[in-house]
Amino acid sequence: MKINFTSALNRLPKTVIIPLWKSENTQEILQQISQTYQAPDSFSSTQWAGEEKDSLTVFAGDRVLYLVGLGKAKDQNTIATSLRSCVYKNKKSFSSTVGLDLHFANAQKKYDADKLLAAGVNGILLGRYSNNLYKTDKPRKSGFLAASAKIAIFTDAKGAKAKKSVEQAVILSEAQLRVFDLVNKPANKKIPATLVAHARSNAKSAGYKLTVFSGNAAVKKGFHALHAVGQASPNPSAMIVMDYKPKNAPITVALVGKGVTFDTGGVSLKPSSNMHLMKSDMGGAAAVLGAMEVIAKMKLPVRVVGVVASAENNIGSTAIKPGDIINSYSGKTIEVLNTDAEGRLVLADGLAYAKKAYKPDIMIDLATLTGSIVRAIGKPAAGLFTKNDELSQQLYNAGLKSGERLWPMPMWDEYADEMKSDIADIKNLASSPNAGSITAAKFLEVFTDKHPKWAHLDIAGQAMNENEFSNQANATGFGVHLLVAFVKALS
Repeated sequence: MKINFTSALNRLPKTVIIPLWKSENTQEILQQISQTYQAPDSFSSTQWAGEEKDSLTVFAGDRVLYLVGLGKAKDQNTIATSLRSCVYKNKKSFSSTVGLDLHFANAQKKYDADKLLAAGVNGILLGRYSNNLYKTDKPRKSGFLAASAKIAIFTDAKGAKAKKSVEQAVILSEAQLRVFDLVNKPANKKIPATLVAHARSNAKSAGYKLTVFSGNAAVKKGFHALHAVGQASPNPSAMIVMDYKPKNAPITVALVGKGVTFDTGGVSLKPSSNMHLMKSDMGGAAAVLGAMEVIAKMKLPVRVVGVVASAENNIGSTAIKPGDIINSYSGKTIEVLNTDAEGRLVLADGLAYAKKAYKPDIMIDLATLTGSIVRAIGKPAAGLFTKNDELSQQLYNAGLKSGERLWPMPMWDEYADEMKSDIADIKNLASSPNAGSITAAKFLEVFTDKHPKWAHLDIAGQAMNENEFSNQANATGFGVHLLVAFVKALS
């Protein structure tokens, strides 16, 4: 897709998207739009308020205007999502070239012009997404869905900074779109080797080093907990290690993602009602894969190591059983009380390896780990677990900036008592059903070897949600933008 800037409103194409915030002067701005685009007299008196995701279609001469409400949005994700929703609903009727008029939104002075530009491009590109991955009767991609489609932008943002905002928005969007597809793929189309192939493709295009320990090589390396989770599957487990190492990077960040490509629950079988959604149990890994692609392509001056621990938690005669004692990369033994608490097992090896092999200054893991976090804080935010106040604030701020919000949870040592085992170093399930997301985080903490700047993000409520792309739960790409915003702030 080609994206360019135009120097005059009259050079915009026949289809124009105009985002606006809800404000006390919305009516005045509508009158200005009416005069600029010579809209019908009735338009200037319309009572459209600019509520979030609300859109209004206006026929102005030979142009079609799509007004998009941003509500009182203060983050890039909300702005992008509002435009995404409008584009998705109307894209089949769009011409091959779409205009993005940011002049009136800039005049409202609610947001930095360059950041608004990036959010607008991001939203429009994501709005072109289609979830018909395996439909045989796919419509021909014409008009705005064609590869030759264009976006013409009129904005107050100017020069090299504006150009860079667009370039980075395109990089972010392309990575998010690939993450959408990856998470939406069903289990028979997505195994650990699929995540390896995704990482290998990114390594080539983004320019980071890739190392993979799979099958017997993973066992020889000492990834015993990872192997135990996937030992009933015919598809070998894999530890995927991505290393983006710019010159003279002053800091190293390790990102560790849970990559369980399907979770039956193992012998501790899950209920069948929503088991099909467990194709998204690699949402943390998807976030790490996407973030690594973006960070490397943006050439951010921070060394970032991405570790994806991937396995398929299957059922079979060789599956781990409740009561089994397994080893781990750290050397610690684990009593498995519930085979459906498998995500923390693969992460245990990923965290221990990242800490030992790379000695990072900061460690962050992401996982669709517990239903408890959804019951605790719902879906507006993911759970943030860390003892480091500075890191907590940095991640919290990155969440506000990106719109992928986080909420701090307690990490007091009293919760660790719930994870003590009589016959092993630790057990994988707490003694009581209370505070399940916290006790899971306390389990992971053991395998960080007391790292002073480690955080765990439980994204169980965010990786897949209802949205305009589908009639059922669908990939959100949560975590990609968050991690990029966090690393950008460090640089």
